[in-house]
Amino acid sequence: MKGTRAALRYAKATLNLAKEKDLASNINDDMSLIDKTLDENSELLIMLQSPIIKSAAKKSVLNEVFSKKVNAITIGLINLLIENKRLPLLQLVAKEYKVIYDFLKGIEIAQVTSAIPLTKELEARLLKKVEEIIGKEIALKNIVDPSIIGGFILRVGDKQFDSSVSNQLNTLLEKFEDNHYISKL
Repeated sequence: MKGTRAALRYAKATLNLAKEKDLASNINDDMSLIDKTLDENSELLIMLQSPIIKSAAKKSVLNEVFSKKVNAITIGLINLLIENKRLPLLQLVAKEYKVIYDFLKGIEIAQVTSAIPLTKELEARLLKKVEEIIGKEIALKNIVDPSIIGGFILRVGDKQFDSSVSNQLNTLLEKFEDNHYISKL
């Protein structure tokens, strides 16, 4: 992805500064807020990436949206991205920060793909079970993909458990095709 290396450098620098000030956790919350806000507001993301809109206007909008909700370090990051004409990287920097923060804290990311969003109760039960199996603190990320029909796909590190209905149907279809092929011999 374009800009990933630059975003990682900004994220690392921000994390180093946050650790010096003992605010790494607070800044992680800020980065989660920025990532979520930009995910939920496509117009804001488009505005940030637009080469037509002046930096001053972008800065004004971002200050209005985030200034009362985030730490001074996060505001400093936003201002630095504006000065360096790297503001389109803001969401990517936020995502990279969260990844390296989780790594620093020893938190493993578990990705759960389901046909519908997980309820809070199911998410808590799944989180508890995965933490028991893995033996580490886990952060759960839910991805909704209606094409799996039902069930879920759980991915932690390089391990994947697929209990989706679509996978079960594909497995059954393969068995039928193999049996059909064998019976023609």
